[in-house]
Amino acid sequence: MHDVLHQPHDEHHFQSTETVRDIVIGLSDGLTVPFALAAGLSGAVSNAHIIVLAGLAEIAAGSIAMGLGGYLAARGDAEHYASELARERDEVVTKPAAEAEEIYEIFEQYSVPREAATPVLHALQQNPSAYVDFMMRFELGLEAPAENRAHRSALTIALSYIAGGLVPLAPYMFLADNLTALKLSVVITLIALALFGAIKGRLVGTGTLRSALQTTLIGGAAAAAAYTLARLLNHA
Repeated sequence: MHDVLHQPHDEHHFQSTETVRDIVIGLSDGLTVPFALAAGLSGAVSNAHIIVLAGLAEIAAGSIAMGLGGYLAARGDAEHYASELARERDEVVTKPAAEAEEIYEIFEQYSVPREAATPVLHALQQNPSAYVDFMMRFELGLEAPAENRAHRSALTIALSYIAGGLVPLAPYMFLADNLTALKLSVVITLIALALFGAIKGRLVGTGTLRSALQTTLIGGAAAAAAYTLARLLNHA
């Protein structure tokens, strides 16, 4: 019984890192948007060369736009963190009573009485840097952004978008027959979407099958809508 009680308890939790999030953002849009574009153009033109050129142009523009969006978002997060950090450092010094009351309020959320929280408060007050870090984490829910986060986010999203976008476009690069290329593009892209969704679901814990079905249906629906609309407009 003693051995059972003292056996190490290993918990396995996936930490959804910012890099993984950026890859998911880039791949999901990269697989879906060029896929819908290529399918739509297939319904309007019969020249695979035109589809390849348009697809490559879209991938270039999309990767730049998505990467820039990731860069600006990460920069905004970093600037927000720096602003809140400066404010918290000032309040710890200029408003000690108010900050102490906020410590008690944080612990009250976990049903910890003031008497039990007081020693923790005193310990934090003796270590200002730890005090500020505690308030940033538990009062504001903010984590210090990684160094060069904005540049890494932009590059990761852009490269992921390019990698995803080349999947539906590849058949048009190697097959002269437009219809055959479209069919192959649909098959390999839906498989890629299903695999991507399954991996994402496994990583974030939302369910492998459910996530695979969601990504496949969304990508397939977008491509089908684009193809149908292009066919209708082309024959109008």
